[in-house]
Amino acid sequence: MTTIIAERLFDGEKFQQNVAVTFEGDKIVSVGGDAPADAVKVAGTVAPGLIDIQVNGGGGKLLNSDTNVEALEIMMKAHGQFGTTAMLPTLITDRIDVIRNAADAIAAAIEKGVPGIIGVHFEGPHLSIPKRGAHATEYIRELSADEMAVYTRKDLGIVKVTVAPENVTPAQIKELVDNGVIVFLGHTNTDFDTTMKAIEAGASGFTHLYNAMSPMTSREPGVTGAALLSDAYCGIIIDGHHVHAGSAKVAIKAKPGKIILVSDSMPPVGTTETHFVLANEKVTREGSKLTNESGALAGSVLDMIGAVKNTVETLDVSLEEALRMASQYAADCIGLGDQLGAIAPGKQADFIVFNDQYEVTASWIAGQQQF
Repeated sequence: MTTIIAERLFDGEKFQQNVAVTFEGDKIVSVGGDAPADAVKVAGTVAPGLIDIQVNGGGGKLLNSDTNVEALEIMMKAHGQFGTTAMLPTLITDRIDVIRNAADAIAAAIEKGVPGIIGVHFEGPHLSIPKRGAHATEYIRELSADEMAVYTRKDLGIVKVTVAPENVTPAQIKELVDNGVIVFLGHTNTDFDTTMKAIEAGASGFTHLYNAMSPMTSREPGVTGAALLSDAYCGIIIDGHHVHAGSAKVAIKAKPGKIILVSDSMPPVGTTETHFVLANEKVTREGSKLTNESGALAGSVLDMIGAVKNTVETLDVSLEEALRMASQYAADCIGLGDQLGAIAPGKQADFIVFNDQYEVTASWIAGQQQF
């Protein structure tokens, strides 16, 4: 049994001062009460571990190019230093053999018990070509039995799939959901009515709100309007490039408890690299912005504690709410709200420590200190 004394604790609901947190194995036993003599005092803010449901790469690795357990461990370590304690490594549009290989790598990582790898996010290939963004046109296609067989595997942990309603049917969405797959809508140019039918079929969220989706206008609400009006969750990239601060504020005001911070991160995170290849195009980093040869945004170099910082400093959101957007709401979205997203008895012992400069100084996953 281990006890730490948090100088400042955010338990998922409120801040407390000088609070003991006791955990045994991978579970939190108690929060508060008297601390044993061997308790370790932790300076800074202790908060629930951050959960990233859209992680393309990190540490110089890209899942599409590096479909093996070692690459996943490197990605997790790269993001772990910035507060991520659970992630869905994300594979973007690619060939069926790459999809299968990525699934095999995820299954192997879960079997090995790689800390923080809780499942997989397949972003495509069933997308809209007009809203493809940095996805390769030649691999965009309808959903076939081959992909369905991968998505419905039972050894992949949490499975999340981003699709465009133009390329999947409501019946296919229902089949996915009936098999335990979380379906998000994204990279889509469809209309409001088609989007709402996809939600009725079981789609429960939207991938990177505002980006690569038909806009809301006066006579056609589009995908964006459906996202804002519905009860679905929405991932959002707060890096200063993908979404205007005003638009982000509208979404947060319209959908309390439903906006999730995501990184949409790429290989340079945790490195000094300035170039990599994505979908056969060279991607260049300039400051905190990534663009491909076509000039399109190609993911980000955002990390999760950076997303929290940006949300607080540019969107007038409280630190408490920003942390919920990076932990609790993501946990709820993927069906793990009873295990992750808060520091409370019975929850998994995933938490981080960060200072006033938003630098992560320590991290625990399932009760094991990572650094």
